[in-house]
Amino acid sequence: MADRTALEDEDVDIGGKADRAVVRDALGVGVAVGLSGFAFGVTSAGSGLTLLQTCVLSLLVFTGASQFALVGALAAGGGPFTAAAGALFLGVRNAFYGLRLSQLLALPRAVRPFAAQWVIDETAAVALAQPTRRAARLGFVVTGLTLYLLWNLTTLLGALGAEAIGDTDAWGLDAAGPAVFLALLAPMLKTGTERAVAGLAVLLGLGLLPVLPAGVPVLLAALAAPAVLWADGRRRGRGDTR
Repeated sequence: MADRTALEDEDVDIGGKADRAVVRDALGVGVAVGLSGFAFGVTSAGSGLTLLQTCVLSLLVFTGASQFALVGALAAGGGPFTAAAGALFLGVRNAFYGLRLSQLLALPRAVRPFAAQWVIDETAAVALAQPTRRAARLGFVVTGLTLYLLWNLTTLLGALGAEAIGDTDAWGLDAAGPAVFLALLAPMLKTGTERAVAGLAVLLGLGLLPVLPAGVPVLLAALAAPAVLWADGRRRGRGDTR
């Protein structure tokens, strides 16, 4: 009886340590990325959006890459439909995360519409890295809650700060959005194929920027992915025939 109690206590201790590790990692991701909402608030306000519009974007859209793409296209003179199309295209990846997370988390149906708001790069990465469903749920919730609260709070602070300092271009803060986006993207490029896609997308985007309306180069830069995958498939096919 004593041995059984000792084993149960050991299991609880191990489970507690595992939960604390998940929470620690989730908080680290949530805090690190959530603070970059300040850059979005500054960029959005500097692009001409009002304080209310900026905050509503973070509350409802809540996917950093799409938000930066939207305000960046608007700041460059692009139309609202073109800017929204680019933002929507970048946000499509979250739907694929959702397909995988729906199986992993297996949340009750009543909760899924609310959880869908938190399906982004960071929550997916933390949840998918966990060994059990319990740990995945814990990582998803802690990352999502921390990031959502901090992102919206720092968006508000950034927008208020931009209004206070006036011309953001004079301070060089117009580069804050792209800098944060690159900082988030760089650690994700782990393979040669991923780096090739990113490199070709940059070349397409920058090369087409002077000749096409704002927002359109971002959409066409997406052609980098199928082009690189096609070339990679051709290369591997030749290798298999030898």
